[in-house]
Amino acid sequence: MKYKIIVCLLLAVSAGKMIAQDSGNLTGAITTALPFLQVTADARAGGMADQGVATSSDVYSQQWNASKYAFAERELGVGVSITPYLTQLVDDIILGNIVGYKKLDERSAVAASIRYFSLGEINLRDRDGRDQGTENPNSLAIDVSYALKLSERFSMAVAGRYLRDDLRLQTLEGSNSDAGNSFGVDITGYYQSENIPYRNFDGRWRGGFAITNIGPKISYSEGVESFIPTNIRVGGGFDFGIDSFNTVKTTLEFSKLLVPTPDRRLSGEERQQEINDASAIGSIFSSLNDAPNGIREELAEITTSFGVEYDYNNIFALRAGYFHEFESKGGRQFVSLGAGFKYTSIGVDLSYLFNTSSIPSPLDGTLRVGLTFSFGEEYNEY
Repeated sequence: MKYKIIVCLLLAVSAGKMIAQDSGNLTGAITTALPFLQVTADARAGGMADQGVATSSDVYSQQWNASKYAFAERELGVGVSITPYLTQLVDDIILGNIVGYKKLDERSAVAASIRYFSLGEINLRDRDGRDQGTENPNSLAIDVSYALKLSERFSMAVAGRYLRDDLRLQTLEGSNSDAGNSFGVDITGYYQSENIPYRNFDGRWRGGFAITNIGPKISYSEGVESFIPTNIRVGGGFDFGIDSFNTVKTTLEFSKLLVPTPDRRLSGEERQQEINDASAIGSIFSSLNDAPNGIREELAEITTSFGVEYDYNNIFALRAGYFHEFESKGGRQFVSLGAGFKYTSIGVDLSYLFNTSSIPSPLDGTLRVGLTFSFGEEYNEY
């Protein structure tokens, strides 16, 4: 239980429920509310180092780039995935994800998803060992999206998202702390070229962008507001069609949080007041040029991931990827491996993460598992 309490308090700090640490914080990492929105919820993306904005369309495109649903190969798809969290400490902290899409016609599609992050049940006791009840801290995101092809090879989508954050421990924090509620909007685009014959193989170009979680700040108690994780992600990829059965897909992606960089010269209270006074929409633009150390620090806030997927006849897939984030901005660095298996309309995806950073990762050694179900008419994009 003590581990869960520690985790809950750490997440509360990162979500802005408590006043930020003093100006001695030298990490420079950007923290926001609802950090679970930045965690990869599906095994396919997890196997390619947390990327999905420019990969080929799949059931789980909702988290990454809903525009890809317009290029889906089946009329209807449903996916369920589980991501364990902090498995080296506890066994009941999980991120669950349920998603489904429906193609309306060859040009458009709608989708919906639910992501639920739970810290499990926490039994609380006072210093004398008396039972103080139980808590079940959790966060929730409910999404809907609409995707439309604006041309034969380019699509765009808009998604709306309801957000609820209830990670507080009411017994510990006092009655003045409430669950936070907010909403976010995604604007995305995706390009997929025709199949291009080259000398020794056929190729296909892919590209995508996504600005996600555009929305107001979230508040848990009077005078304490936090930004939700507004993010921009861009990427591109190329598919090497070796023959009619074997394809190798490569993808490179970059992402950056569009929230203000913390100024370490300010005290915790001054920083909190600065957040309270800032405009959520205005901060999206100012975040591109607000780092105290200038352009060098702005560039350090960009994360990079590279992924490779080998696909055999849309039946079997092997995946690998590498993710890099500067140590001064969080230090997430890891290698991921994954695999996928499909039999008729049912698919199974697995991925595993190896931390390569000197900074411990809560997902180190995590095995993600996902199931997908595809039905209905086929739309042959390849």
